[in-house]
Amino acid sequence: MGKCRLLLRTNEKIITIGGNMKDNKFSIGWAQVDITPEKSVCLCGQFHARVSEGIKDPITSTIVVFESKNNGMSQYAVMISCDLVAIPDEFRKAIISKLNKLVPEIDEKRIIISATHTHTAPEVGGDILRGTKGLNIKDIYGIDLPVMSIADYIDFASSILAEGIKDAWSKRQPGAIGYGLGFAVVGFNRRASYFDGSSRMYGKTDDEQFSHIEGYEDHSLNILATYDSEKKLTGLIVNIACPSQVDEGLFVISADYWHQVRQELRKRFGEKIFVLPQCSAAGDQSPHVLLCKQTYQRMLDLSGKSERQDIALRIADGIQRILPDIEKHIDDNPVICCVSKTINLKRFQISRQELDKFIEESKRAYAEYEKLKNEIESNPEKKKEPRWYRDITFHFRKYRWFDACKTKFELQEGSVPVEIYVLRIGDIVFATNPFELFLDYGIRIKARSRAVQTFVVQLAGGGTYLPTERAIKGGSYGAIAPSCMIGPEGGNQLVEETLNTIHSLW
Repeated sequence: MGKCRLLLRTNEKIITIGGNMKDNKFSIGWAQVDITPEKSVCLCGQFHARVSEGIKDPITSTIVVFESKNNGMSQYAVMISCDLVAIPDEFRKAIISKLNKLVPEIDEKRIIISATHTHTAPEVGGDILRGTKGLNIKDIYGIDLPVMSIADYIDFASSILAEGIKDAWSKRQPGAIGYGLGFAVVGFNRRASYFDGSSRMYGKTDDEQFSHIEGYEDHSLNILATYDSEKKLTGLIVNIACPSQVDEGLFVISADYWHQVRQELRKRFGEKIFVLPQCSAAGDQSPHVLLCKQTYQRMLDLSGKSERQDIALRIADGIQRILPDIEKHIDDNPVICCVSKTINLKRFQISRQELDKFIEESKRAYAEYEKLKNEIESNPEKKKEPRWYRDITFHFRKYRWFDACKTKFELQEGSVPVEIYVLRIGDIVFATNPFELFLDYGIRIKARSRAVQTFVVQLAGGGTYLPTERAIKGGSYGAIAPSCMIGPEGGNQLVEETLNTIHSLW
């Protein structure tokens, strides 16, 4: 393909390269940085607060820079993956601000940052899901906690990340890419449906009213491999439809199963390779097995492996099977086109009856919070008990979660601006969104994309669920108004806008 011709529109920024491709020079730069805090932090991912009590394994950020030069003109993109729950605006802005001082020539619109969605990493800012914006622990959890402040962690991690981007930028060397599709069973649909039409996240499947699992599962293993000028493997982008939350309730810092995946891949392919994980559309997926739980646990016990180790082996086995075929077609001169686009998506719709129910729930939760607060104030010795803060923070978060529906109800006729990125590298494309995007939307994007292979990347932003109409009918967490900012109509808009952008690159 000799050219990539794009039009510049008012609500998007397009970076493109075209012309005689044999004049191009393609280079790649990699870096990995450790963003594990040395102090205790508040871990993100549950309603109740969790003060970190140690480090199970480090949380990291992996950075790759792709650059193509054509007749002296440089076009590039920076992709970053973080072992965090999401990438709120506060965190992204802090990274960009520091990077501007270190490498001012990098355009922030060419930087794509996504999260693996581990539930055992620090809080990095407020979001609509929590019913708050800002960086104050007390605003989020209702009490002060003896932890590193969110602002301090953002300052710490963003400084390290900016240096990491600078490092990857400075290490650009001639390289090539290969890509391919394999399969690895990692994610499972986590919503059980019942004969009465309801669905529940992690619902019981041994219930006599259990009917079926609500939705589809995607076991695709999307791989982009990078090579140096001698065609030696240097890194892997690994994209799967599953968040990293095997150990989602721990009180220690952890990258979850991606830690074991990195270890296993480096054991097989070299200690120096880089591994950049991406979570595809997986808002209704998780690594937890709903069916045959006892059978699966028995097999883990027999093998002597943990669930995280087992997942790492599945992913590594899948990559090892397809890597020899990927290496049969390596491209050292791919076209690069990057689109950053702001789109307006219709908000989640709430009825007056639903709002009244949520208001009642918020009042009940606040009453419990006040009761526990008074008990703690009258008996300060309670603070010496292990995890004394768990119940009070749970009820405060529930209160804020339900209470936020009042604002959502008032604003529901409007729309929400969100930023998406579409990056074409050769015949493949990366399409991002900021949500915990239910799988059906990602499947539609991949099915209709004109690219030879499409990598959907969720959580390239602050999070919140984007459920399907089917899930909303079933109800439950993740598909009700307190969980969501955007509804199915907005989800349909996201699919069409993403596809239109992808198609404009071909």
